Amino acid sequence: MLHVQIVLFDGFDLMDVIGPYEVFVAAKMLSGAEIDVSLVSAEGARTVQSGMNGPGLAAVGKIDPARGGILIVPGAMGTVDLDDSDPDAVTTRLKQATETELKAALRQAMEREQLTVATVCGGALLLAMDGLLENRYAVTHHLGMEVLGATGAKPVPARVVTDGNLVTGGGVTSGLDVALYLIERELGPQIAHAVEKLFEYERRGTVWHATGIPPLASRQARNDLEEAPDDTLVPPMAEHDSSARFDGTWDLTLFTPVGKLTSVLTIHTTDGIVQGTMQQGDEVAALIDPRIQDDRMTWSQTVRKPMRLHLKFVLTVQGDRLTGVSKAGLLPSSKVEGVRRKE
Repeated sequence: MLHVQIVLFDGFDLMDVIGPYEVFVAAKMLSGAEIDVSLVSAEGARTVQSGMNGPGLAAVGKIDPARGGILIVPGAMGTVDLDDSDPDAVTTRLKQATETELKAALRQAMEREQLTVATVCGGALLLAMDGLLENRYAVTHHLGMEVLGATGAKPVPARVVTDGNLVTGGGVTSGLDVALYLIERELGPQIAHAVEKLFEYERRGTVWHATGIPPLASRQARNDLEEAPDDTLVPPMAEHDSSARFDGTWDLTLFTPVGKLTSVLTIHTTDGIVQGTMQQGDEVAALIDPRIQDDRMTWSQTVRKPMRLHLKFVLTVQGDRLTGVSKAGLLPSSKVEGVRRKE
C-alpha cells in the first residue's frame, strides 16, 4: 500500500493540492495498485479554507508521518509582493502556518527517512522558514528563490529537484510534474505515461538530482568559493578611536514586512578585536564577521524570527542610537533601529 498524504492548512493554494491529488487518483485507477490518497491537516478532520476566500476542502484526518509513503506540502495562495504584509499575502499565510501544529508535524516528517516529503510552489518556503531545508537542494516559485537561498537552502532553478527523501517543485503547475515523477518512481514509467495521456499533459523539464557530472561553470564556481580566504576565522581589527562608539548593550528593532522583530545586541572590543552577540528570546548567537570602520558597523547573522534567514547588517552610530538596514540576498532591505542601554 502506497500512502499519499496531501497537507491542508488555512490559506493553502488550491491548485497545489488538486493537481497532485488527481495524478495519484488517476494512477490508482490506471494501475490497479493499492494507493491511499488522503487530504490531511495538522489539527485532524476539519474543513480547511483555501487562500483568497477560495473553496474549502475536507481534511479526513491528522498528518501521520509514521505511515510512511509520500507527504505533499502545498504553498499558500495570495498576493505575492515580497514586502507585502497584507493578511492575504503569501508570506503572511506561510508564517501563520508555521505558528500552528503544522510546524511540529513537518519537523517529524523531515526526520523520517522512509517518508518522502514533496513540496509544490511555496511549500518549500514553508519548510525553509523553520530551517528544515538548511544545506538541502530545493526549488520553489521563481519569486521566492531569493528567499529560499536566504534561509540557507541551496536553490536550483529546475522544474523538479530531488535531494534524498526531499522532492520540491517550482511554480503552481509543477504539482503535476512532481506527482508524475513520484508515480514513475513508485509504479514505473508506463503508468506515468498513461496518466500523461489521460490528462493530455507532458511533463516539463529534467528532474534535477545531486548526482552525475556537474557543468563546468558550476565546478569552477565551487572551486572559487573553496579557495577564497576565510577571513571570518580571525576576528577583524577595529580602529581604536572608533570601536568604543559601538560598545555596550543595545535594544534593536527590525522593521520587517511581517512585523517588528526585537532583539538585544551586545558589542565589545578588546585590544581592537570586535566581538558581540545578538539575542532573540532565549537564543543567543555570536555575530559573524563583525567589522567597524569609523561610524559604520557590518556583520552577518542567522535569525529564526519571523522566519529563518541569513541576514547582513549595516548600521551607523550617532551617540546612543543605531540606524541602518538588514538584508537577505536580493530581498528588500528592512530598517533597523537601536538604542543603547544606560548602565
